[in-house]
Amino acid sequence: MPPSRDRDNRGDELGYVFVVTYGRSGSTLLMGLLNSLPGYLLRGENRDAAYHLFRFHQTLAAEKERTPAQASRMRTHPFFGIADVPLARAEAGSRRMLLETLLRPKPDTRVTGFKEIRWAQPDLPEYVAWLRRVFPGARFVVNTRDHAAVLRSGWWAEDPDAGAKLARIERGILAIAEQLDEAAYRVHYDEWTADPTVLRGLVEWLGETWDEDAARAVLARRHSTSG
Repeated sequence: MPPSRDRDNRGDELGYVFVVTYGRSGSTLLMGLLNSLPGYLLRGENRDAAYHLFRFHQTLAAEKERTPAQASRMRTHPFFGIADVPLARAEAGSRRMLLETLLRPKPDTRVTGFKEIRWAQPDLPEYVAWLRRVFPGARFVVNTRDHAAVLRSGWWAEDPDAGAKLARIERGILAIAEQLDEAAYRVHYDEWTADPTVLRGLVEWLGETWDEDAARAVLARRHSTSG
């Protein structure tokens, strides 16, 4: 059986976790901590590639909604066929594509997903709702960091409007965390790096066994600070 079909069939068996944050927040280190859990395989940033699939789906849905169904079934109609676009199949296809190309779970993978620092979309609630439909049961780890430390780091320091942008992004992702309720878990970089045991709640929320030694071993390794 082709690998793509194997992964598609496994889609319902996998758990999904997405790290929601902004740049220079320690998200690469957090990804490393999550990937230290047995059976976890979270990929890194994809520069919002998944969002483009969401926009594809939204475009289809909008055109299907606004076009009279009967008229669009006529071969002479400029939007011929749009009314019969199978939106549920489009979402299933998006999951299959993301599993095959971006997430690429291995045979021993139990939980997959990705961490991303780009969550400033104007339609963020709709995008997250779409991710939850594409990946049933998905959970979202929302990570924040002290703003002063973030703004001193990387490209933020070069932007005179960085403080306002960062505050706006954080308000957006915290609002998403509140809307998601039990499907989201908040962590703060400054807290869990100062005391790794803070992460015990996150690990147990994921239904996993807390291993303090393993967590400290990950924290002791150098990770990229770009995220």
